[in-house]
Amino acid sequence: MLFSENLKIALRALRANKMRSVLTILGIVIGVATVVALLSIGEGATASITSQIQSGGSNLLTISPGRMQSGPAALSGGSQQASHLYHADYQLLDRALTTNISDIVPVYQASYTVKFGSESFSAPTVGVMEAHKDVRSFKLADGRFISDGDNKSQNLVAVLGSGVAEDLFGAISPIGKIISINGLKFQVVGVLEAKGSSIGSPDENIFIPIETGYTKLFGESALYNGKKTVNNILVSVTDEKDMDTVSATVEYMIRRSHELKTTDELDFNVMSQSDTLETLNTVTQTLTIFLGAIAGISLLVGGIGIMNIMLVSVTERTKEIGLRKAVGATKNQILTQFLIETVTLSLLGGIVGILLGVGIALAFSVSGLINSVITANSILLAFFFALIIGIFFGLYPAFRAANLHPMVALRYE
Repeated sequence: MLFSENLKIALRALRANKMRSVLTILGIVIGVATVVALLSIGEGATASITSQIQSGGSNLLTISPGRMQSGPAALSGGSQQASHLYHADYQLLDRALTTNISDIVPVYQASYTVKFGSESFSAPTVGVMEAHKDVRSFKLADGRFISDGDNKSQNLVAVLGSGVAEDLFGAISPIGKIISINGLKFQVVGVLEAKGSSIGSPDENIFIPIETGYTKLFGESALYNGKKTVNNILVSVTDEKDMDTVSATVEYMIRRSHELKTTDELDFNVMSQSDTLETLNTVTQTLTIFLGAIAGISLLVGGIGIMNIMLVSVTERTKEIGLRKAVGATKNQILTQFLIETVTLSLLGGIVGILLGVGIALAFSVSGLINSVITANSILLAFFFALIIGIFFGLYPAFRAANLHPMVALRYE
């Protein structure tokens, strides 16, 4: 018997039980749709994180206090030796790093209550220098940024993130208005363009001259043993190929400044944007694989459902199988017929599931929740697994049908 004839018989059997066929493929549809949707959302999350980090400058080194922990201590939240990064560290690096860098800036951040009229809320207040805008690739929507003159004169001026400006002033222009930060009056001189909810977004921050902050706002919280501290030091490297050289120089200089021996653990971190990107991509890829594995379980459940229904079908069609064998059908022909039925069900479920999964991913993108990235790899992977599941879970029912003895099958009631 030709393959085309087996295909016609298989399709006829599926059409004869339309509702059963639809319910049978439902598990495959859900499984494939889940795989495609979750992998697309995972790819979108990875692409979004990559874009956000790169928007902050690919040649940026971030120096921060404390050392990275790993192993049980990190998991248990164990204590670590108190460590600090000082304004003097910034001054040392500013003097020492004369080549391969374009800018180096200190950053100190603390949260304070900001008020204007009846509006009042807590906002991160960041002490910065003029070069901070270029280092972090900020753009102004209105006014100007903090200047070196503001730091030199310790002016009480502030630049608002777009979110803070909207919350305080609504549609009114903030430029020239006086706001209160922790009871201290600051004049608004600029507003930054919105960056959205991205890593390191300035939208909800207020920026002031760092020297003004040290003398008039931050107080004792910014001091340790009488020395001014910073949260971060940002170093903008001129060329990406010089990142390792500059990073090694920074580590050497601060190690000496903190009087650390070569055998001592560092009490600070030097991390590049590529290091941050690699770490976050590893996390998102692991999460994507985990979500894909969960979706794969749905496919397995769908496969078990197909096998169960096909076993019922074999039992119901025992006499049909016996009759076909009595008129000359071979084991391979019966085996092929039932395999075609299961594979057809799986492929139909796979196609519908892919369309549904793509629809779900696009819905997430349109809604603005996350920009899903639909790749051919995720679609092909889901389709391939649907095919494999159809073959794997269809083998046992097909073998059972093929091995029925014709006389026993014909006498079956």
